[in-house]
Amino acid sequence: MTGPASVSDLSPRPVPLLTPSLPGTGGLVRALLEDFRVEELPLYPASGQGEHLYLEVEKRGRTTPDVARELAAALGASERDVGYAGLKDKRAIAVQRFSVPTRASPAELSGPGWRALGFARHANKLRPGHLGGNRFAIAVRGCVPDALECARAVCAEVRLRGAANLYGPQRFGMRGDNAALGASVLARKAPRLDRFRRRLALSALQAELFNRCLAARIAGGLFASALDGDVMKKRASGGLFVCDDPSADAARVAAGEIDPCGPLPGHDLYPARGAALAREQAVLAEAGIDPASFAAGGDEMRGARRPYRIPVDDLDVSEPEPGRLLLCFSLPKGSYAAAVLREILKEPAVEELAAEEE
Repeated sequence: MTGPASVSDLSPRPVPLLTPSLPGTGGLVRALLEDFRVEELPLYPASGQGEHLYLEVEKRGRTTPDVARELAAALGASERDVGYAGLKDKRAIAVQRFSVPTRASPAELSGPGWRALGFARHANKLRPGHLGGNRFAIAVRGCVPDALECARAVCAEVRLRGAANLYGPQRFGMRGDNAALGASVLARKAPRLDRFRRRLALSALQAELFNRCLAARIAGGLFASALDGDVMKKRASGGLFVCDDPSADAARVAAGEIDPCGPLPGHDLYPARGAALAREQAVLAEAGIDPASFAAGGDEMRGARRPYRIPVDDLDVSEPEPGRLLLCFSLPKGSYAAAVLREILKEPAVEELAAEEE
């Protein structure tokens, strides 16, 4: 398929709510640093042996790269050899694992705004994505008087249906122009960019196109449906397959066994077929993106599949004091707490307030 010659407006578009008819709690996220807590869930336990020291670190008001740099200095290692599974936001209390190739066996270790909670050894370096998910504990302050009742009603729906696996505004830059820059890279019209900026721009373009596909599914009442040609992901194994029997796969979607996946478009994307492919092509065409241009993105534009919905595990809400809610839940890796918060709070700014990294 050949898309239009000119690129359309690629400013971030909102993704519809899944619970628009249920009232929100309102309130403010991150009024205090302690209001946002996230704990990384390991993908595997440390074996107890190996050249890499695994450290479970609690950080407060510090970025993940800053802590990695200070760990390297403290343990006599190169900064580039320090591993971690994902970035955790600075405006939070976060617990995550780091790996450092070292023979040192410290009894304790700390620095400005961080401390090691535990140590273990393992054979390999931690790589991006080496986590099972994240567990959140988030306080919301200044809620409406009947906030607990409102939150419980929304949580019941989220437990049943899952949450929309969207990308929040932080992905698209302060001016919201990262996706448009990515489109310019594909059209070979972008200014000269360093590798980091180029990768960021192309990733933002993929994220915005995914969000638009997701938005179309929700608007069409197809969020948790099986369409002919949908790429499905098995929750248990992560395996992908194409739906050729929507009536049979609909039951598996309803049971939470599989989830329909949208595109992070690229030149080596696991292909959809039939009606699902037509919907994805329509989004690209409307955005003015020619699939033939994906090759210009190189390895950064290979493409991938991302589930449209995510399960929200261990979802619980309480009201420790009037006007303040405490929300606790776990999400798979690569997904964002804002996906849950926006449904409960119904506040336009909540996605910016909850701009945590995966």
